[in-house]
Amino acid sequence: MVTLTLLEPRQKKPLHQWNFSDEPLIRIGRASDNHIVISDDLVSRYHLELRRVDTGGLDGSWHLVNKGINGTFVDGVLVAQAPIPNNCLLQLANGGPLLRFQIEQKVEQPVAKPKITLPTCNHEGNNPNNLFCIHCGQPIKVLQTVRNYQVLRTLGQGGMGTTFLAWDAVGQTGRPQLLVLKQMNADMARIAKAQELFEREANTLKSLSHPGIPKYYDFFVEEGKKYLAMELVHGEDLEKLVFLKGPVTPNQAIFWMIQTCDVLSYLHSQEPPLIHRDIKPANLMMRSSNNNIVVLDFGAVKESSTAPGTRIGAEGYCAPEQERGQPLTVSDLYAIGPTLIFLLSGESPFKYYRQRGRQFRFEIGNIPTITPKLREVIDRLTEPLPRDRYQTAQEVIAVLKEL
Repeated sequence: MVTLTLLEPRQKKPLHQWNFSDEPLIRIGRASDNHIVISDDLVSRYHLELRRVDTGGLDGSWHLVNKGINGTFVDGVLVAQAPIPNNCLLQLANGGPLLRFQIEQKVEQPVAKPKITLPTCNHEGNNPNNLFCIHCGQPIKVLQTVRNYQVLRTLGQGGMGTTFLAWDAVGQTGRPQLLVLKQMNADMARIAKAQELFEREANTLKSLSHPGIPKYYDFFVEEGKKYLAMELVHGEDLEKLVFLKGPVTPNQAIFWMIQTCDVLSYLHSQEPPLIHRDIKPANLMMRSSNNNIVVLDFGAVKESSTAPGTRIGAEGYCAPEQERGQPLTVSDLYAIGPTLIFLLSGESPFKYYRQRGRQFRFEIGNIPTITPKLREVIDRLTEPLPRDRYQTAQEVIAVLKEL
């Protein structure tokens, strides 16, 4: 039997419940001919379908097909078509109604039955963009299998490693899930410093717990290659978002930087303090489910108590002392300034970097969306001398909230 419970979004208190015993298909939406009718402006007339997939078990498994224009989220991840695990949360649109999906397994005495070989699904009738089959619920195309991870798609490739979208049929919490699997590039494996940075990212994520930091799942070596498995954050990084849609409003930019500073405050409060060293728009992801910021790429993280190191940081976002291989926690705060410049202008902050006397400063007077008060904040964030800047992330948060 399938039970769907409408929940109060904040405290998750049950508001209404529907039970289905034999239905192979459950339709949900605003229209009156749905099995579950939800009157909400964010919900489409025919928002989603839940289809039972016969896998030879007592109750089978279930597959979700989104039909709503505002999308459907499974445990916070936006999906078009996907198998859904027991006891998961279904959200109809970002900020829309929340349903808990539960399967009550039938308890029956085992009966000896002849072994039946089920026919192999040929995945016919699927959309070319589908990751999972609408008939059997399994991945349609698996590029490779690494331990229990099925690699479905390449997400990106950089100098350090290649990131993949992977499917873990077992799941870290006993439920199947999509995740990010990062593989260290073969040529980097021969460089000791590269190995150190890759392992540092894994060890750092393993020790941290914050909603603005991807969750660590696994780190292992398979056939001489190093892999890091971590949370899949569904969304768009701020660099791509601005390139696609243009500069954002000051209120939006300030809101995102307050959230970024909250993550930095958490990192800087560790013992010893951790310095991210690579804060920039490309490493700040806006999570689709709630529009909140998640800080990415912890391969450059450095403990503040360690000796000076090599220069790491993006041009235009890197503090002067970090350029010299001597980063401080305030070096992360420096990067908030040029990030604001990029978000509000849509252009590289390096374009506004000018020599002023013996020092270089950002000249941003001709950016119309940067008010005099915000210009003062950016100027102090990017003071050449660390002692002249804001000293803590909490101090920056307080100032930004007053704008």
